[in-house]
This record gives sequence, C-alpha cells and structure tokens, in this order.
Amino acid sequence: MFSTVLVANRGEIAVRVIRTLRELGITAVAVCSDADTTARHVREADVAVRLGPAPAHQSYLDGDRVLAAARATGAQAIHPGYGFLAENAAFAQACADAGVVFIGPPPSAIEVMGDKIRAKRAVSAAGVPVVPGRNQPGMSDADLLAAAEEVGYPVLVKPSAGGGGKGMRLVRAAAALPEALVSARREAAASFGDDTLFLERFVTAPRHVEVQVLADTHGGVIHLGERECSLQRRHQKIVEEAPSPLLDAATRARIGEAACETARACGYTGAGTVEFIVSAEAPETFFFLEMNTRLQVEHPVTELVTGIDLVAQQLAVAAGKKLALSQDDVVLTGHAVEARVYAEDPARDFLPTGGTVLLLREPTGAGVRVDSGLRVGTVVGSTYDPMLAKVVAHGPDRATALARLGAALGRTTVLGVPTNLGFLRELLAHPDVRAGRLDTGLVERELATLVHEEVPAAVPIGFALHALAQPPPPDPWAARTGWRIGAPAPLVWQTTAGEVSLLGDQARVDGGEAVTAAAVLDGDELVLTMDGRTERWLCARDGARLWLGRGGSAWPVAELAVDRVRAAAAGDAELRSPMPGAVIAVHVAQGEQVAAGAALLVVEAMKMEHTIRAPHAGTVTTLAVRAGQQVAVEEHLATVEGDPDA
Repeated sequence: MFSTVLVANRGEIAVRVIRTLRELGITAVAVCSDADTTARHVREADVAVRLGPAPAHQSYLDGDRVLAAARATGAQAIHPGYGFLAENAAFAQACADAGVVFIGPPPSAIEVMGDKIRAKRAVSAAGVPVVPGRNQPGMSDADLLAAAEEVGYPVLVKPSAGGGGKGMRLVRAAAALPEALVSARREAAASFGDDTLFLERFVTAPRHVEVQVLADTHGGVIHLGERECSLQRRHQKIVEEAPSPLLDAATRARIGEAACETARACGYTGAGTVEFIVSAEAPETFFFLEMNTRLQVEHPVTELVTGIDLVAQQLAVAAGKKLALSQDDVVLTGHAVEARVYAEDPARDFLPTGGTVLLLREPTGAGVRVDSGLRVGTVVGSTYDPMLAKVVAHGPDRATALARLGAALGRTTVLGVPTNLGFLRELLAHPDVRAGRLDTGLVERELATLVHEEVPAAVPIGFALHALAQPPPPDPWAARTGWRIGAPAPLVWQTTAGEVSLLGDQARVDGGEAVTAAAVLDGDELVLTMDGRTERWLCARDGARLWLGRGGSAWPVAELAVDRVRAAAAGDAELRSPMPGAVIAVHVAQGEQVAAGAALLVVEAMKMEHTIRAPHAGTVTTLAVRAGQQVAVEEHLATVEGDPDA
C-alpha cells in the first residue's frame, strides 16, 4: 500500500478521500488554488501545496502542476476524486509516464467511455442493451435529421463528449430539431471543446438507475448493487438512493451483470459506475446510458448499504491487489438516501448563489452521515461547482431512511450562503417521492409545489427584535423612525422581507394582523416567541444584513434605505445580479432609452448565462458594471427609470 497519496481535488470529495487516507495511516497531500488556501480540505490534510490562481485551468486542471506537487511531496499515487482531472485520459497517461500511480482506470478505458459514441459501440458488442439511436462519428445536421426520422420522436440530442446535461436537448417534433442542433452544438463546443452530436430515442417515464462496479488488475469484476438517481434538475442529480425502489431481485442481478460486462468490455479497473435508463412502465427493460470512470458523487449510499469503503477499495486495486470480495460477499442491508446541498436558488431556476459561510450547523445522529467541504469562513464564489455538501441517511427500510434524512436536513443550517436545503426537504416530503414513484421529470413537473418564495412573518419580526436586542445607540434621538421618549408611536422598519412595526409587545408585518412577539438573544440564537409559540432561530450578521435560519431554511434580511423605498415607489428599478459571476455582455449605454423586456446585460457563472432585462420601458440612468467585471449576488448592475405602466 502507498505511504503518501496526493488528492487532486477540493471541497467535500477531497475531505472525504482524506478521511480514508488518515484511517489507513497514509499521508494525505492536498492541493489548492489561491481561492482555497484556508479551505477545509487544506486544513485536514497532512501536507498542502499551492497550485496557482483561482481559475481551474491555472490550478486544479493543470496536470503539470499537480504532478510537480506529487514529486515535491513524495506522493506515490494521485487520487483525482471526481470532476477536474478524474476522467482525463491524457493526465492518467502523464501519471504513468511520470511513475506516479493514477488511482483510477487505465487511459484506454477512460478514452473509450469518455466518448459516448465509442462507448455505446463497445458495450453493444459485449451484448449490453443500448437505447435505439444513431451514433456514427462526425454526423452532420443532415445526418441527424434523417436519423431522427428513422428512430422516431421524441429524440434526445446529446454531445459525444462531456456530461452533466450540458448540450443535451429533448426534441418532440421534427420542426424543433434544426434549432436544437444549432444550440446543442454551440453549448457542447463551449463546454467540452467538441461539438460532435448523436441522438437516441427518448425513453418515456425514464428512470436513471446506475450500478457500482469494482474491478481489479487480475480479471476480477463485481458489482455492489444499484443506485436510483432519477430525482434531477436540468439533468443534474439532486437526491440518490440505494437500492432502487423500482427493481426486483431478478432485474437487480441482470442489470448488475450487464454493468460487469460493460467494465470487461473496456478493460476497466478500480471503482466505476455504469448508468442505465429504465422505463418506469417496463422496469425489467433497461438500456446502457454511459459509464463514469471515477468515483461518483453519490457513492456514500452504496457504502452505507454494503458496508464497503469504496475509496479503500480504489487504493487497494491501484496498489495491485486482488479484490478481497466475491460477488456472493456483497450483501445489501437496509436503505440509504443522499441529498446534495447546493449553493443555488431554486426560486430563481436554480441559479448559483454565493457568499461567506457565517454560521454552520451540520447534523449528527443514528444513521446520519455528512460529507462536507464547509467550515465557517468558507467563501463560496462562482469559480467552482456550487455543490457544498451531501447529507446522507441510512435505515433498516426506505421509509426510515427518508424520515432520518428529512430530519437531518432540518438540523442543517448554512448562514451567509443561500442554499437549496428548504427545497430538498419539500422534495423528500412529496407524496410521489415517499411512494417511490420517481422519474427524471418529476422535479420540473412539480416545481411550483416544491418552491416557496414567501418569507415567514417570523423573519422580519425577528430582524426587528434582534435590532432592539443590540446595545442602544449613543444618541436616543437617532433611534428608529417614530421613536420618542414617552410617545406611543410604533417603531417601524422597512426591510427586504417586508415592513414591520412594533408597539409594546405587538408586532405587525406589512400592516397585517397584530401578533404578540418577544425575543431573547442567546449567543448565535434568537429565542423568538410569537403568540405563545417559542422557536429558536440561528442568526448571524453580514454587514447590514442579518441572516436568520431554522428548519434547514435561511433568509437574509436588510433594512431598506428610505430613498430606495421612495425610488421603488416612483417606478425606478434597481437591477441586481441574481448570482455571483462575471458580466460577459453589456448591451446598453447609460442614458439609453429601452423598451420593456429589452436585454441589458448578461451575467455568467459556471457556464450558465442569465440575461438581465428591463422590467419596464424607461431610461438607463445608472450602468454600474462593465463587460468582464466580476459581480456578487445582489450587486447593483443598473437602474432603469420610467413608468412601469407605460
């Protein structure tokens, strides 16, 4: 076994790999960019090496710098985690040439499975069923149009390179295909540097089921059961579980053997995942989708139901050892479910968010596991993937695992960075999720019932009572509007969560019904009592904003300046960035007249573009940014003055 291993990654996966290295007594070497010098994975490693500036291509994606760090620290092997260099055949070959073990499959397997067209041909030759379609290399738009007529609609247009749903288009009718091909090629080229496309028949009521495989260098191949990954948004997984509630024992054995044949077909070694598409209407029928030649984000659910440490298995295989397990040794016990915690706003079409972690509470308890890259002070920006952590729960059955996960998410609090925690709790409580009636379109179909934009009355009231709990201002006449010694006028706050007024022990939000309210500040908790009901809210300040969190959800509240309130009432519109990122285009000039809905600017983060449009006709009186400028979430971009009713 190795004595020193370098982890060529960041965030929660780097922390998770380091955990197993420490348990095995192996020295863990971390690498970091300038943005991550104080990150959790750096602090938990035995040694850390700076790679370079924050952009990934100058740090985590720079294979030469990673290999130099390995040589400098005496690391005999490199664990790539997932993402970055994990599925880079050229880097795997560079490791071999440098005499450093790449903890993953051989470059040839990465190359075959990294090209979806070659992958489908390879597994089809091995007898593994594939979705009907056309996947010849170098197909032109005309070829794809003809193929769609042969395959039949609906069809799924997919890029040969890459993954994560980028460049993928669902086309239901022939008239929509030409435009879909143009946009798919453009996105594939931008994301992967390769605009090669293929298409396949779209499976109705699709469910995403994947199988974990392990293969050694001595010909041994086994599977560790399957995971259900059907709960997705924009083709990105959100919740995963093991085993799948869809499959029976016979189908589980068949799909597991198909996954093993896939691994054999490309000479695979190490831990890998074979993904299948299964129709909910005919679960006994499955089709090969792709193979991920790395450790998956969702590997913890397999570890919890099998009791097998997949990172430890990767290390053993990479060290040349035979698998210590046979297929008969693999027993699935109970059920496990994982939820991914993202820095994103579900109410804004899951746009990335950002900020600094001001307060963090992560759950513990029976059957609960948290894989996290967070710590207080972590700065979440737009440079890297927005996934922050994974909360996982295990139980003797599916209902228990779901209940434990829902409760664990309720005990998770991140203040300072907007997350999807509240959305995850709503999703897990959905009747179809509880019943196991899953498919890849469920989230989009039910989004209106899963996302709630309303702010609880306790938030603005808590903001006001928290302000009163602070030391009084030195000049009593400088206190709240309406406050005078001996006068019964209410104290009034205009906040981003609504107007709140306090008079004695009575509180009103936006002129609504009065409630009895009182609060005590206890460290980082606000003990808030409203109409006889007491709740404990976690709180933290971020400059002028107060963050309040409870039950997994969190809200930032700030007081609106009087002039800003008046400006809004006069019909002006301050346009703010919906996410942290970069301004990649500015379409207007200051002083320009614009129509309602006109495109003003484009903000990009993580290859996701968001166009900022004029809310009404008017004049661009302020243009606060320029193309190429980095912006924070809620940063002022422009102001359009005019009549909203014009």
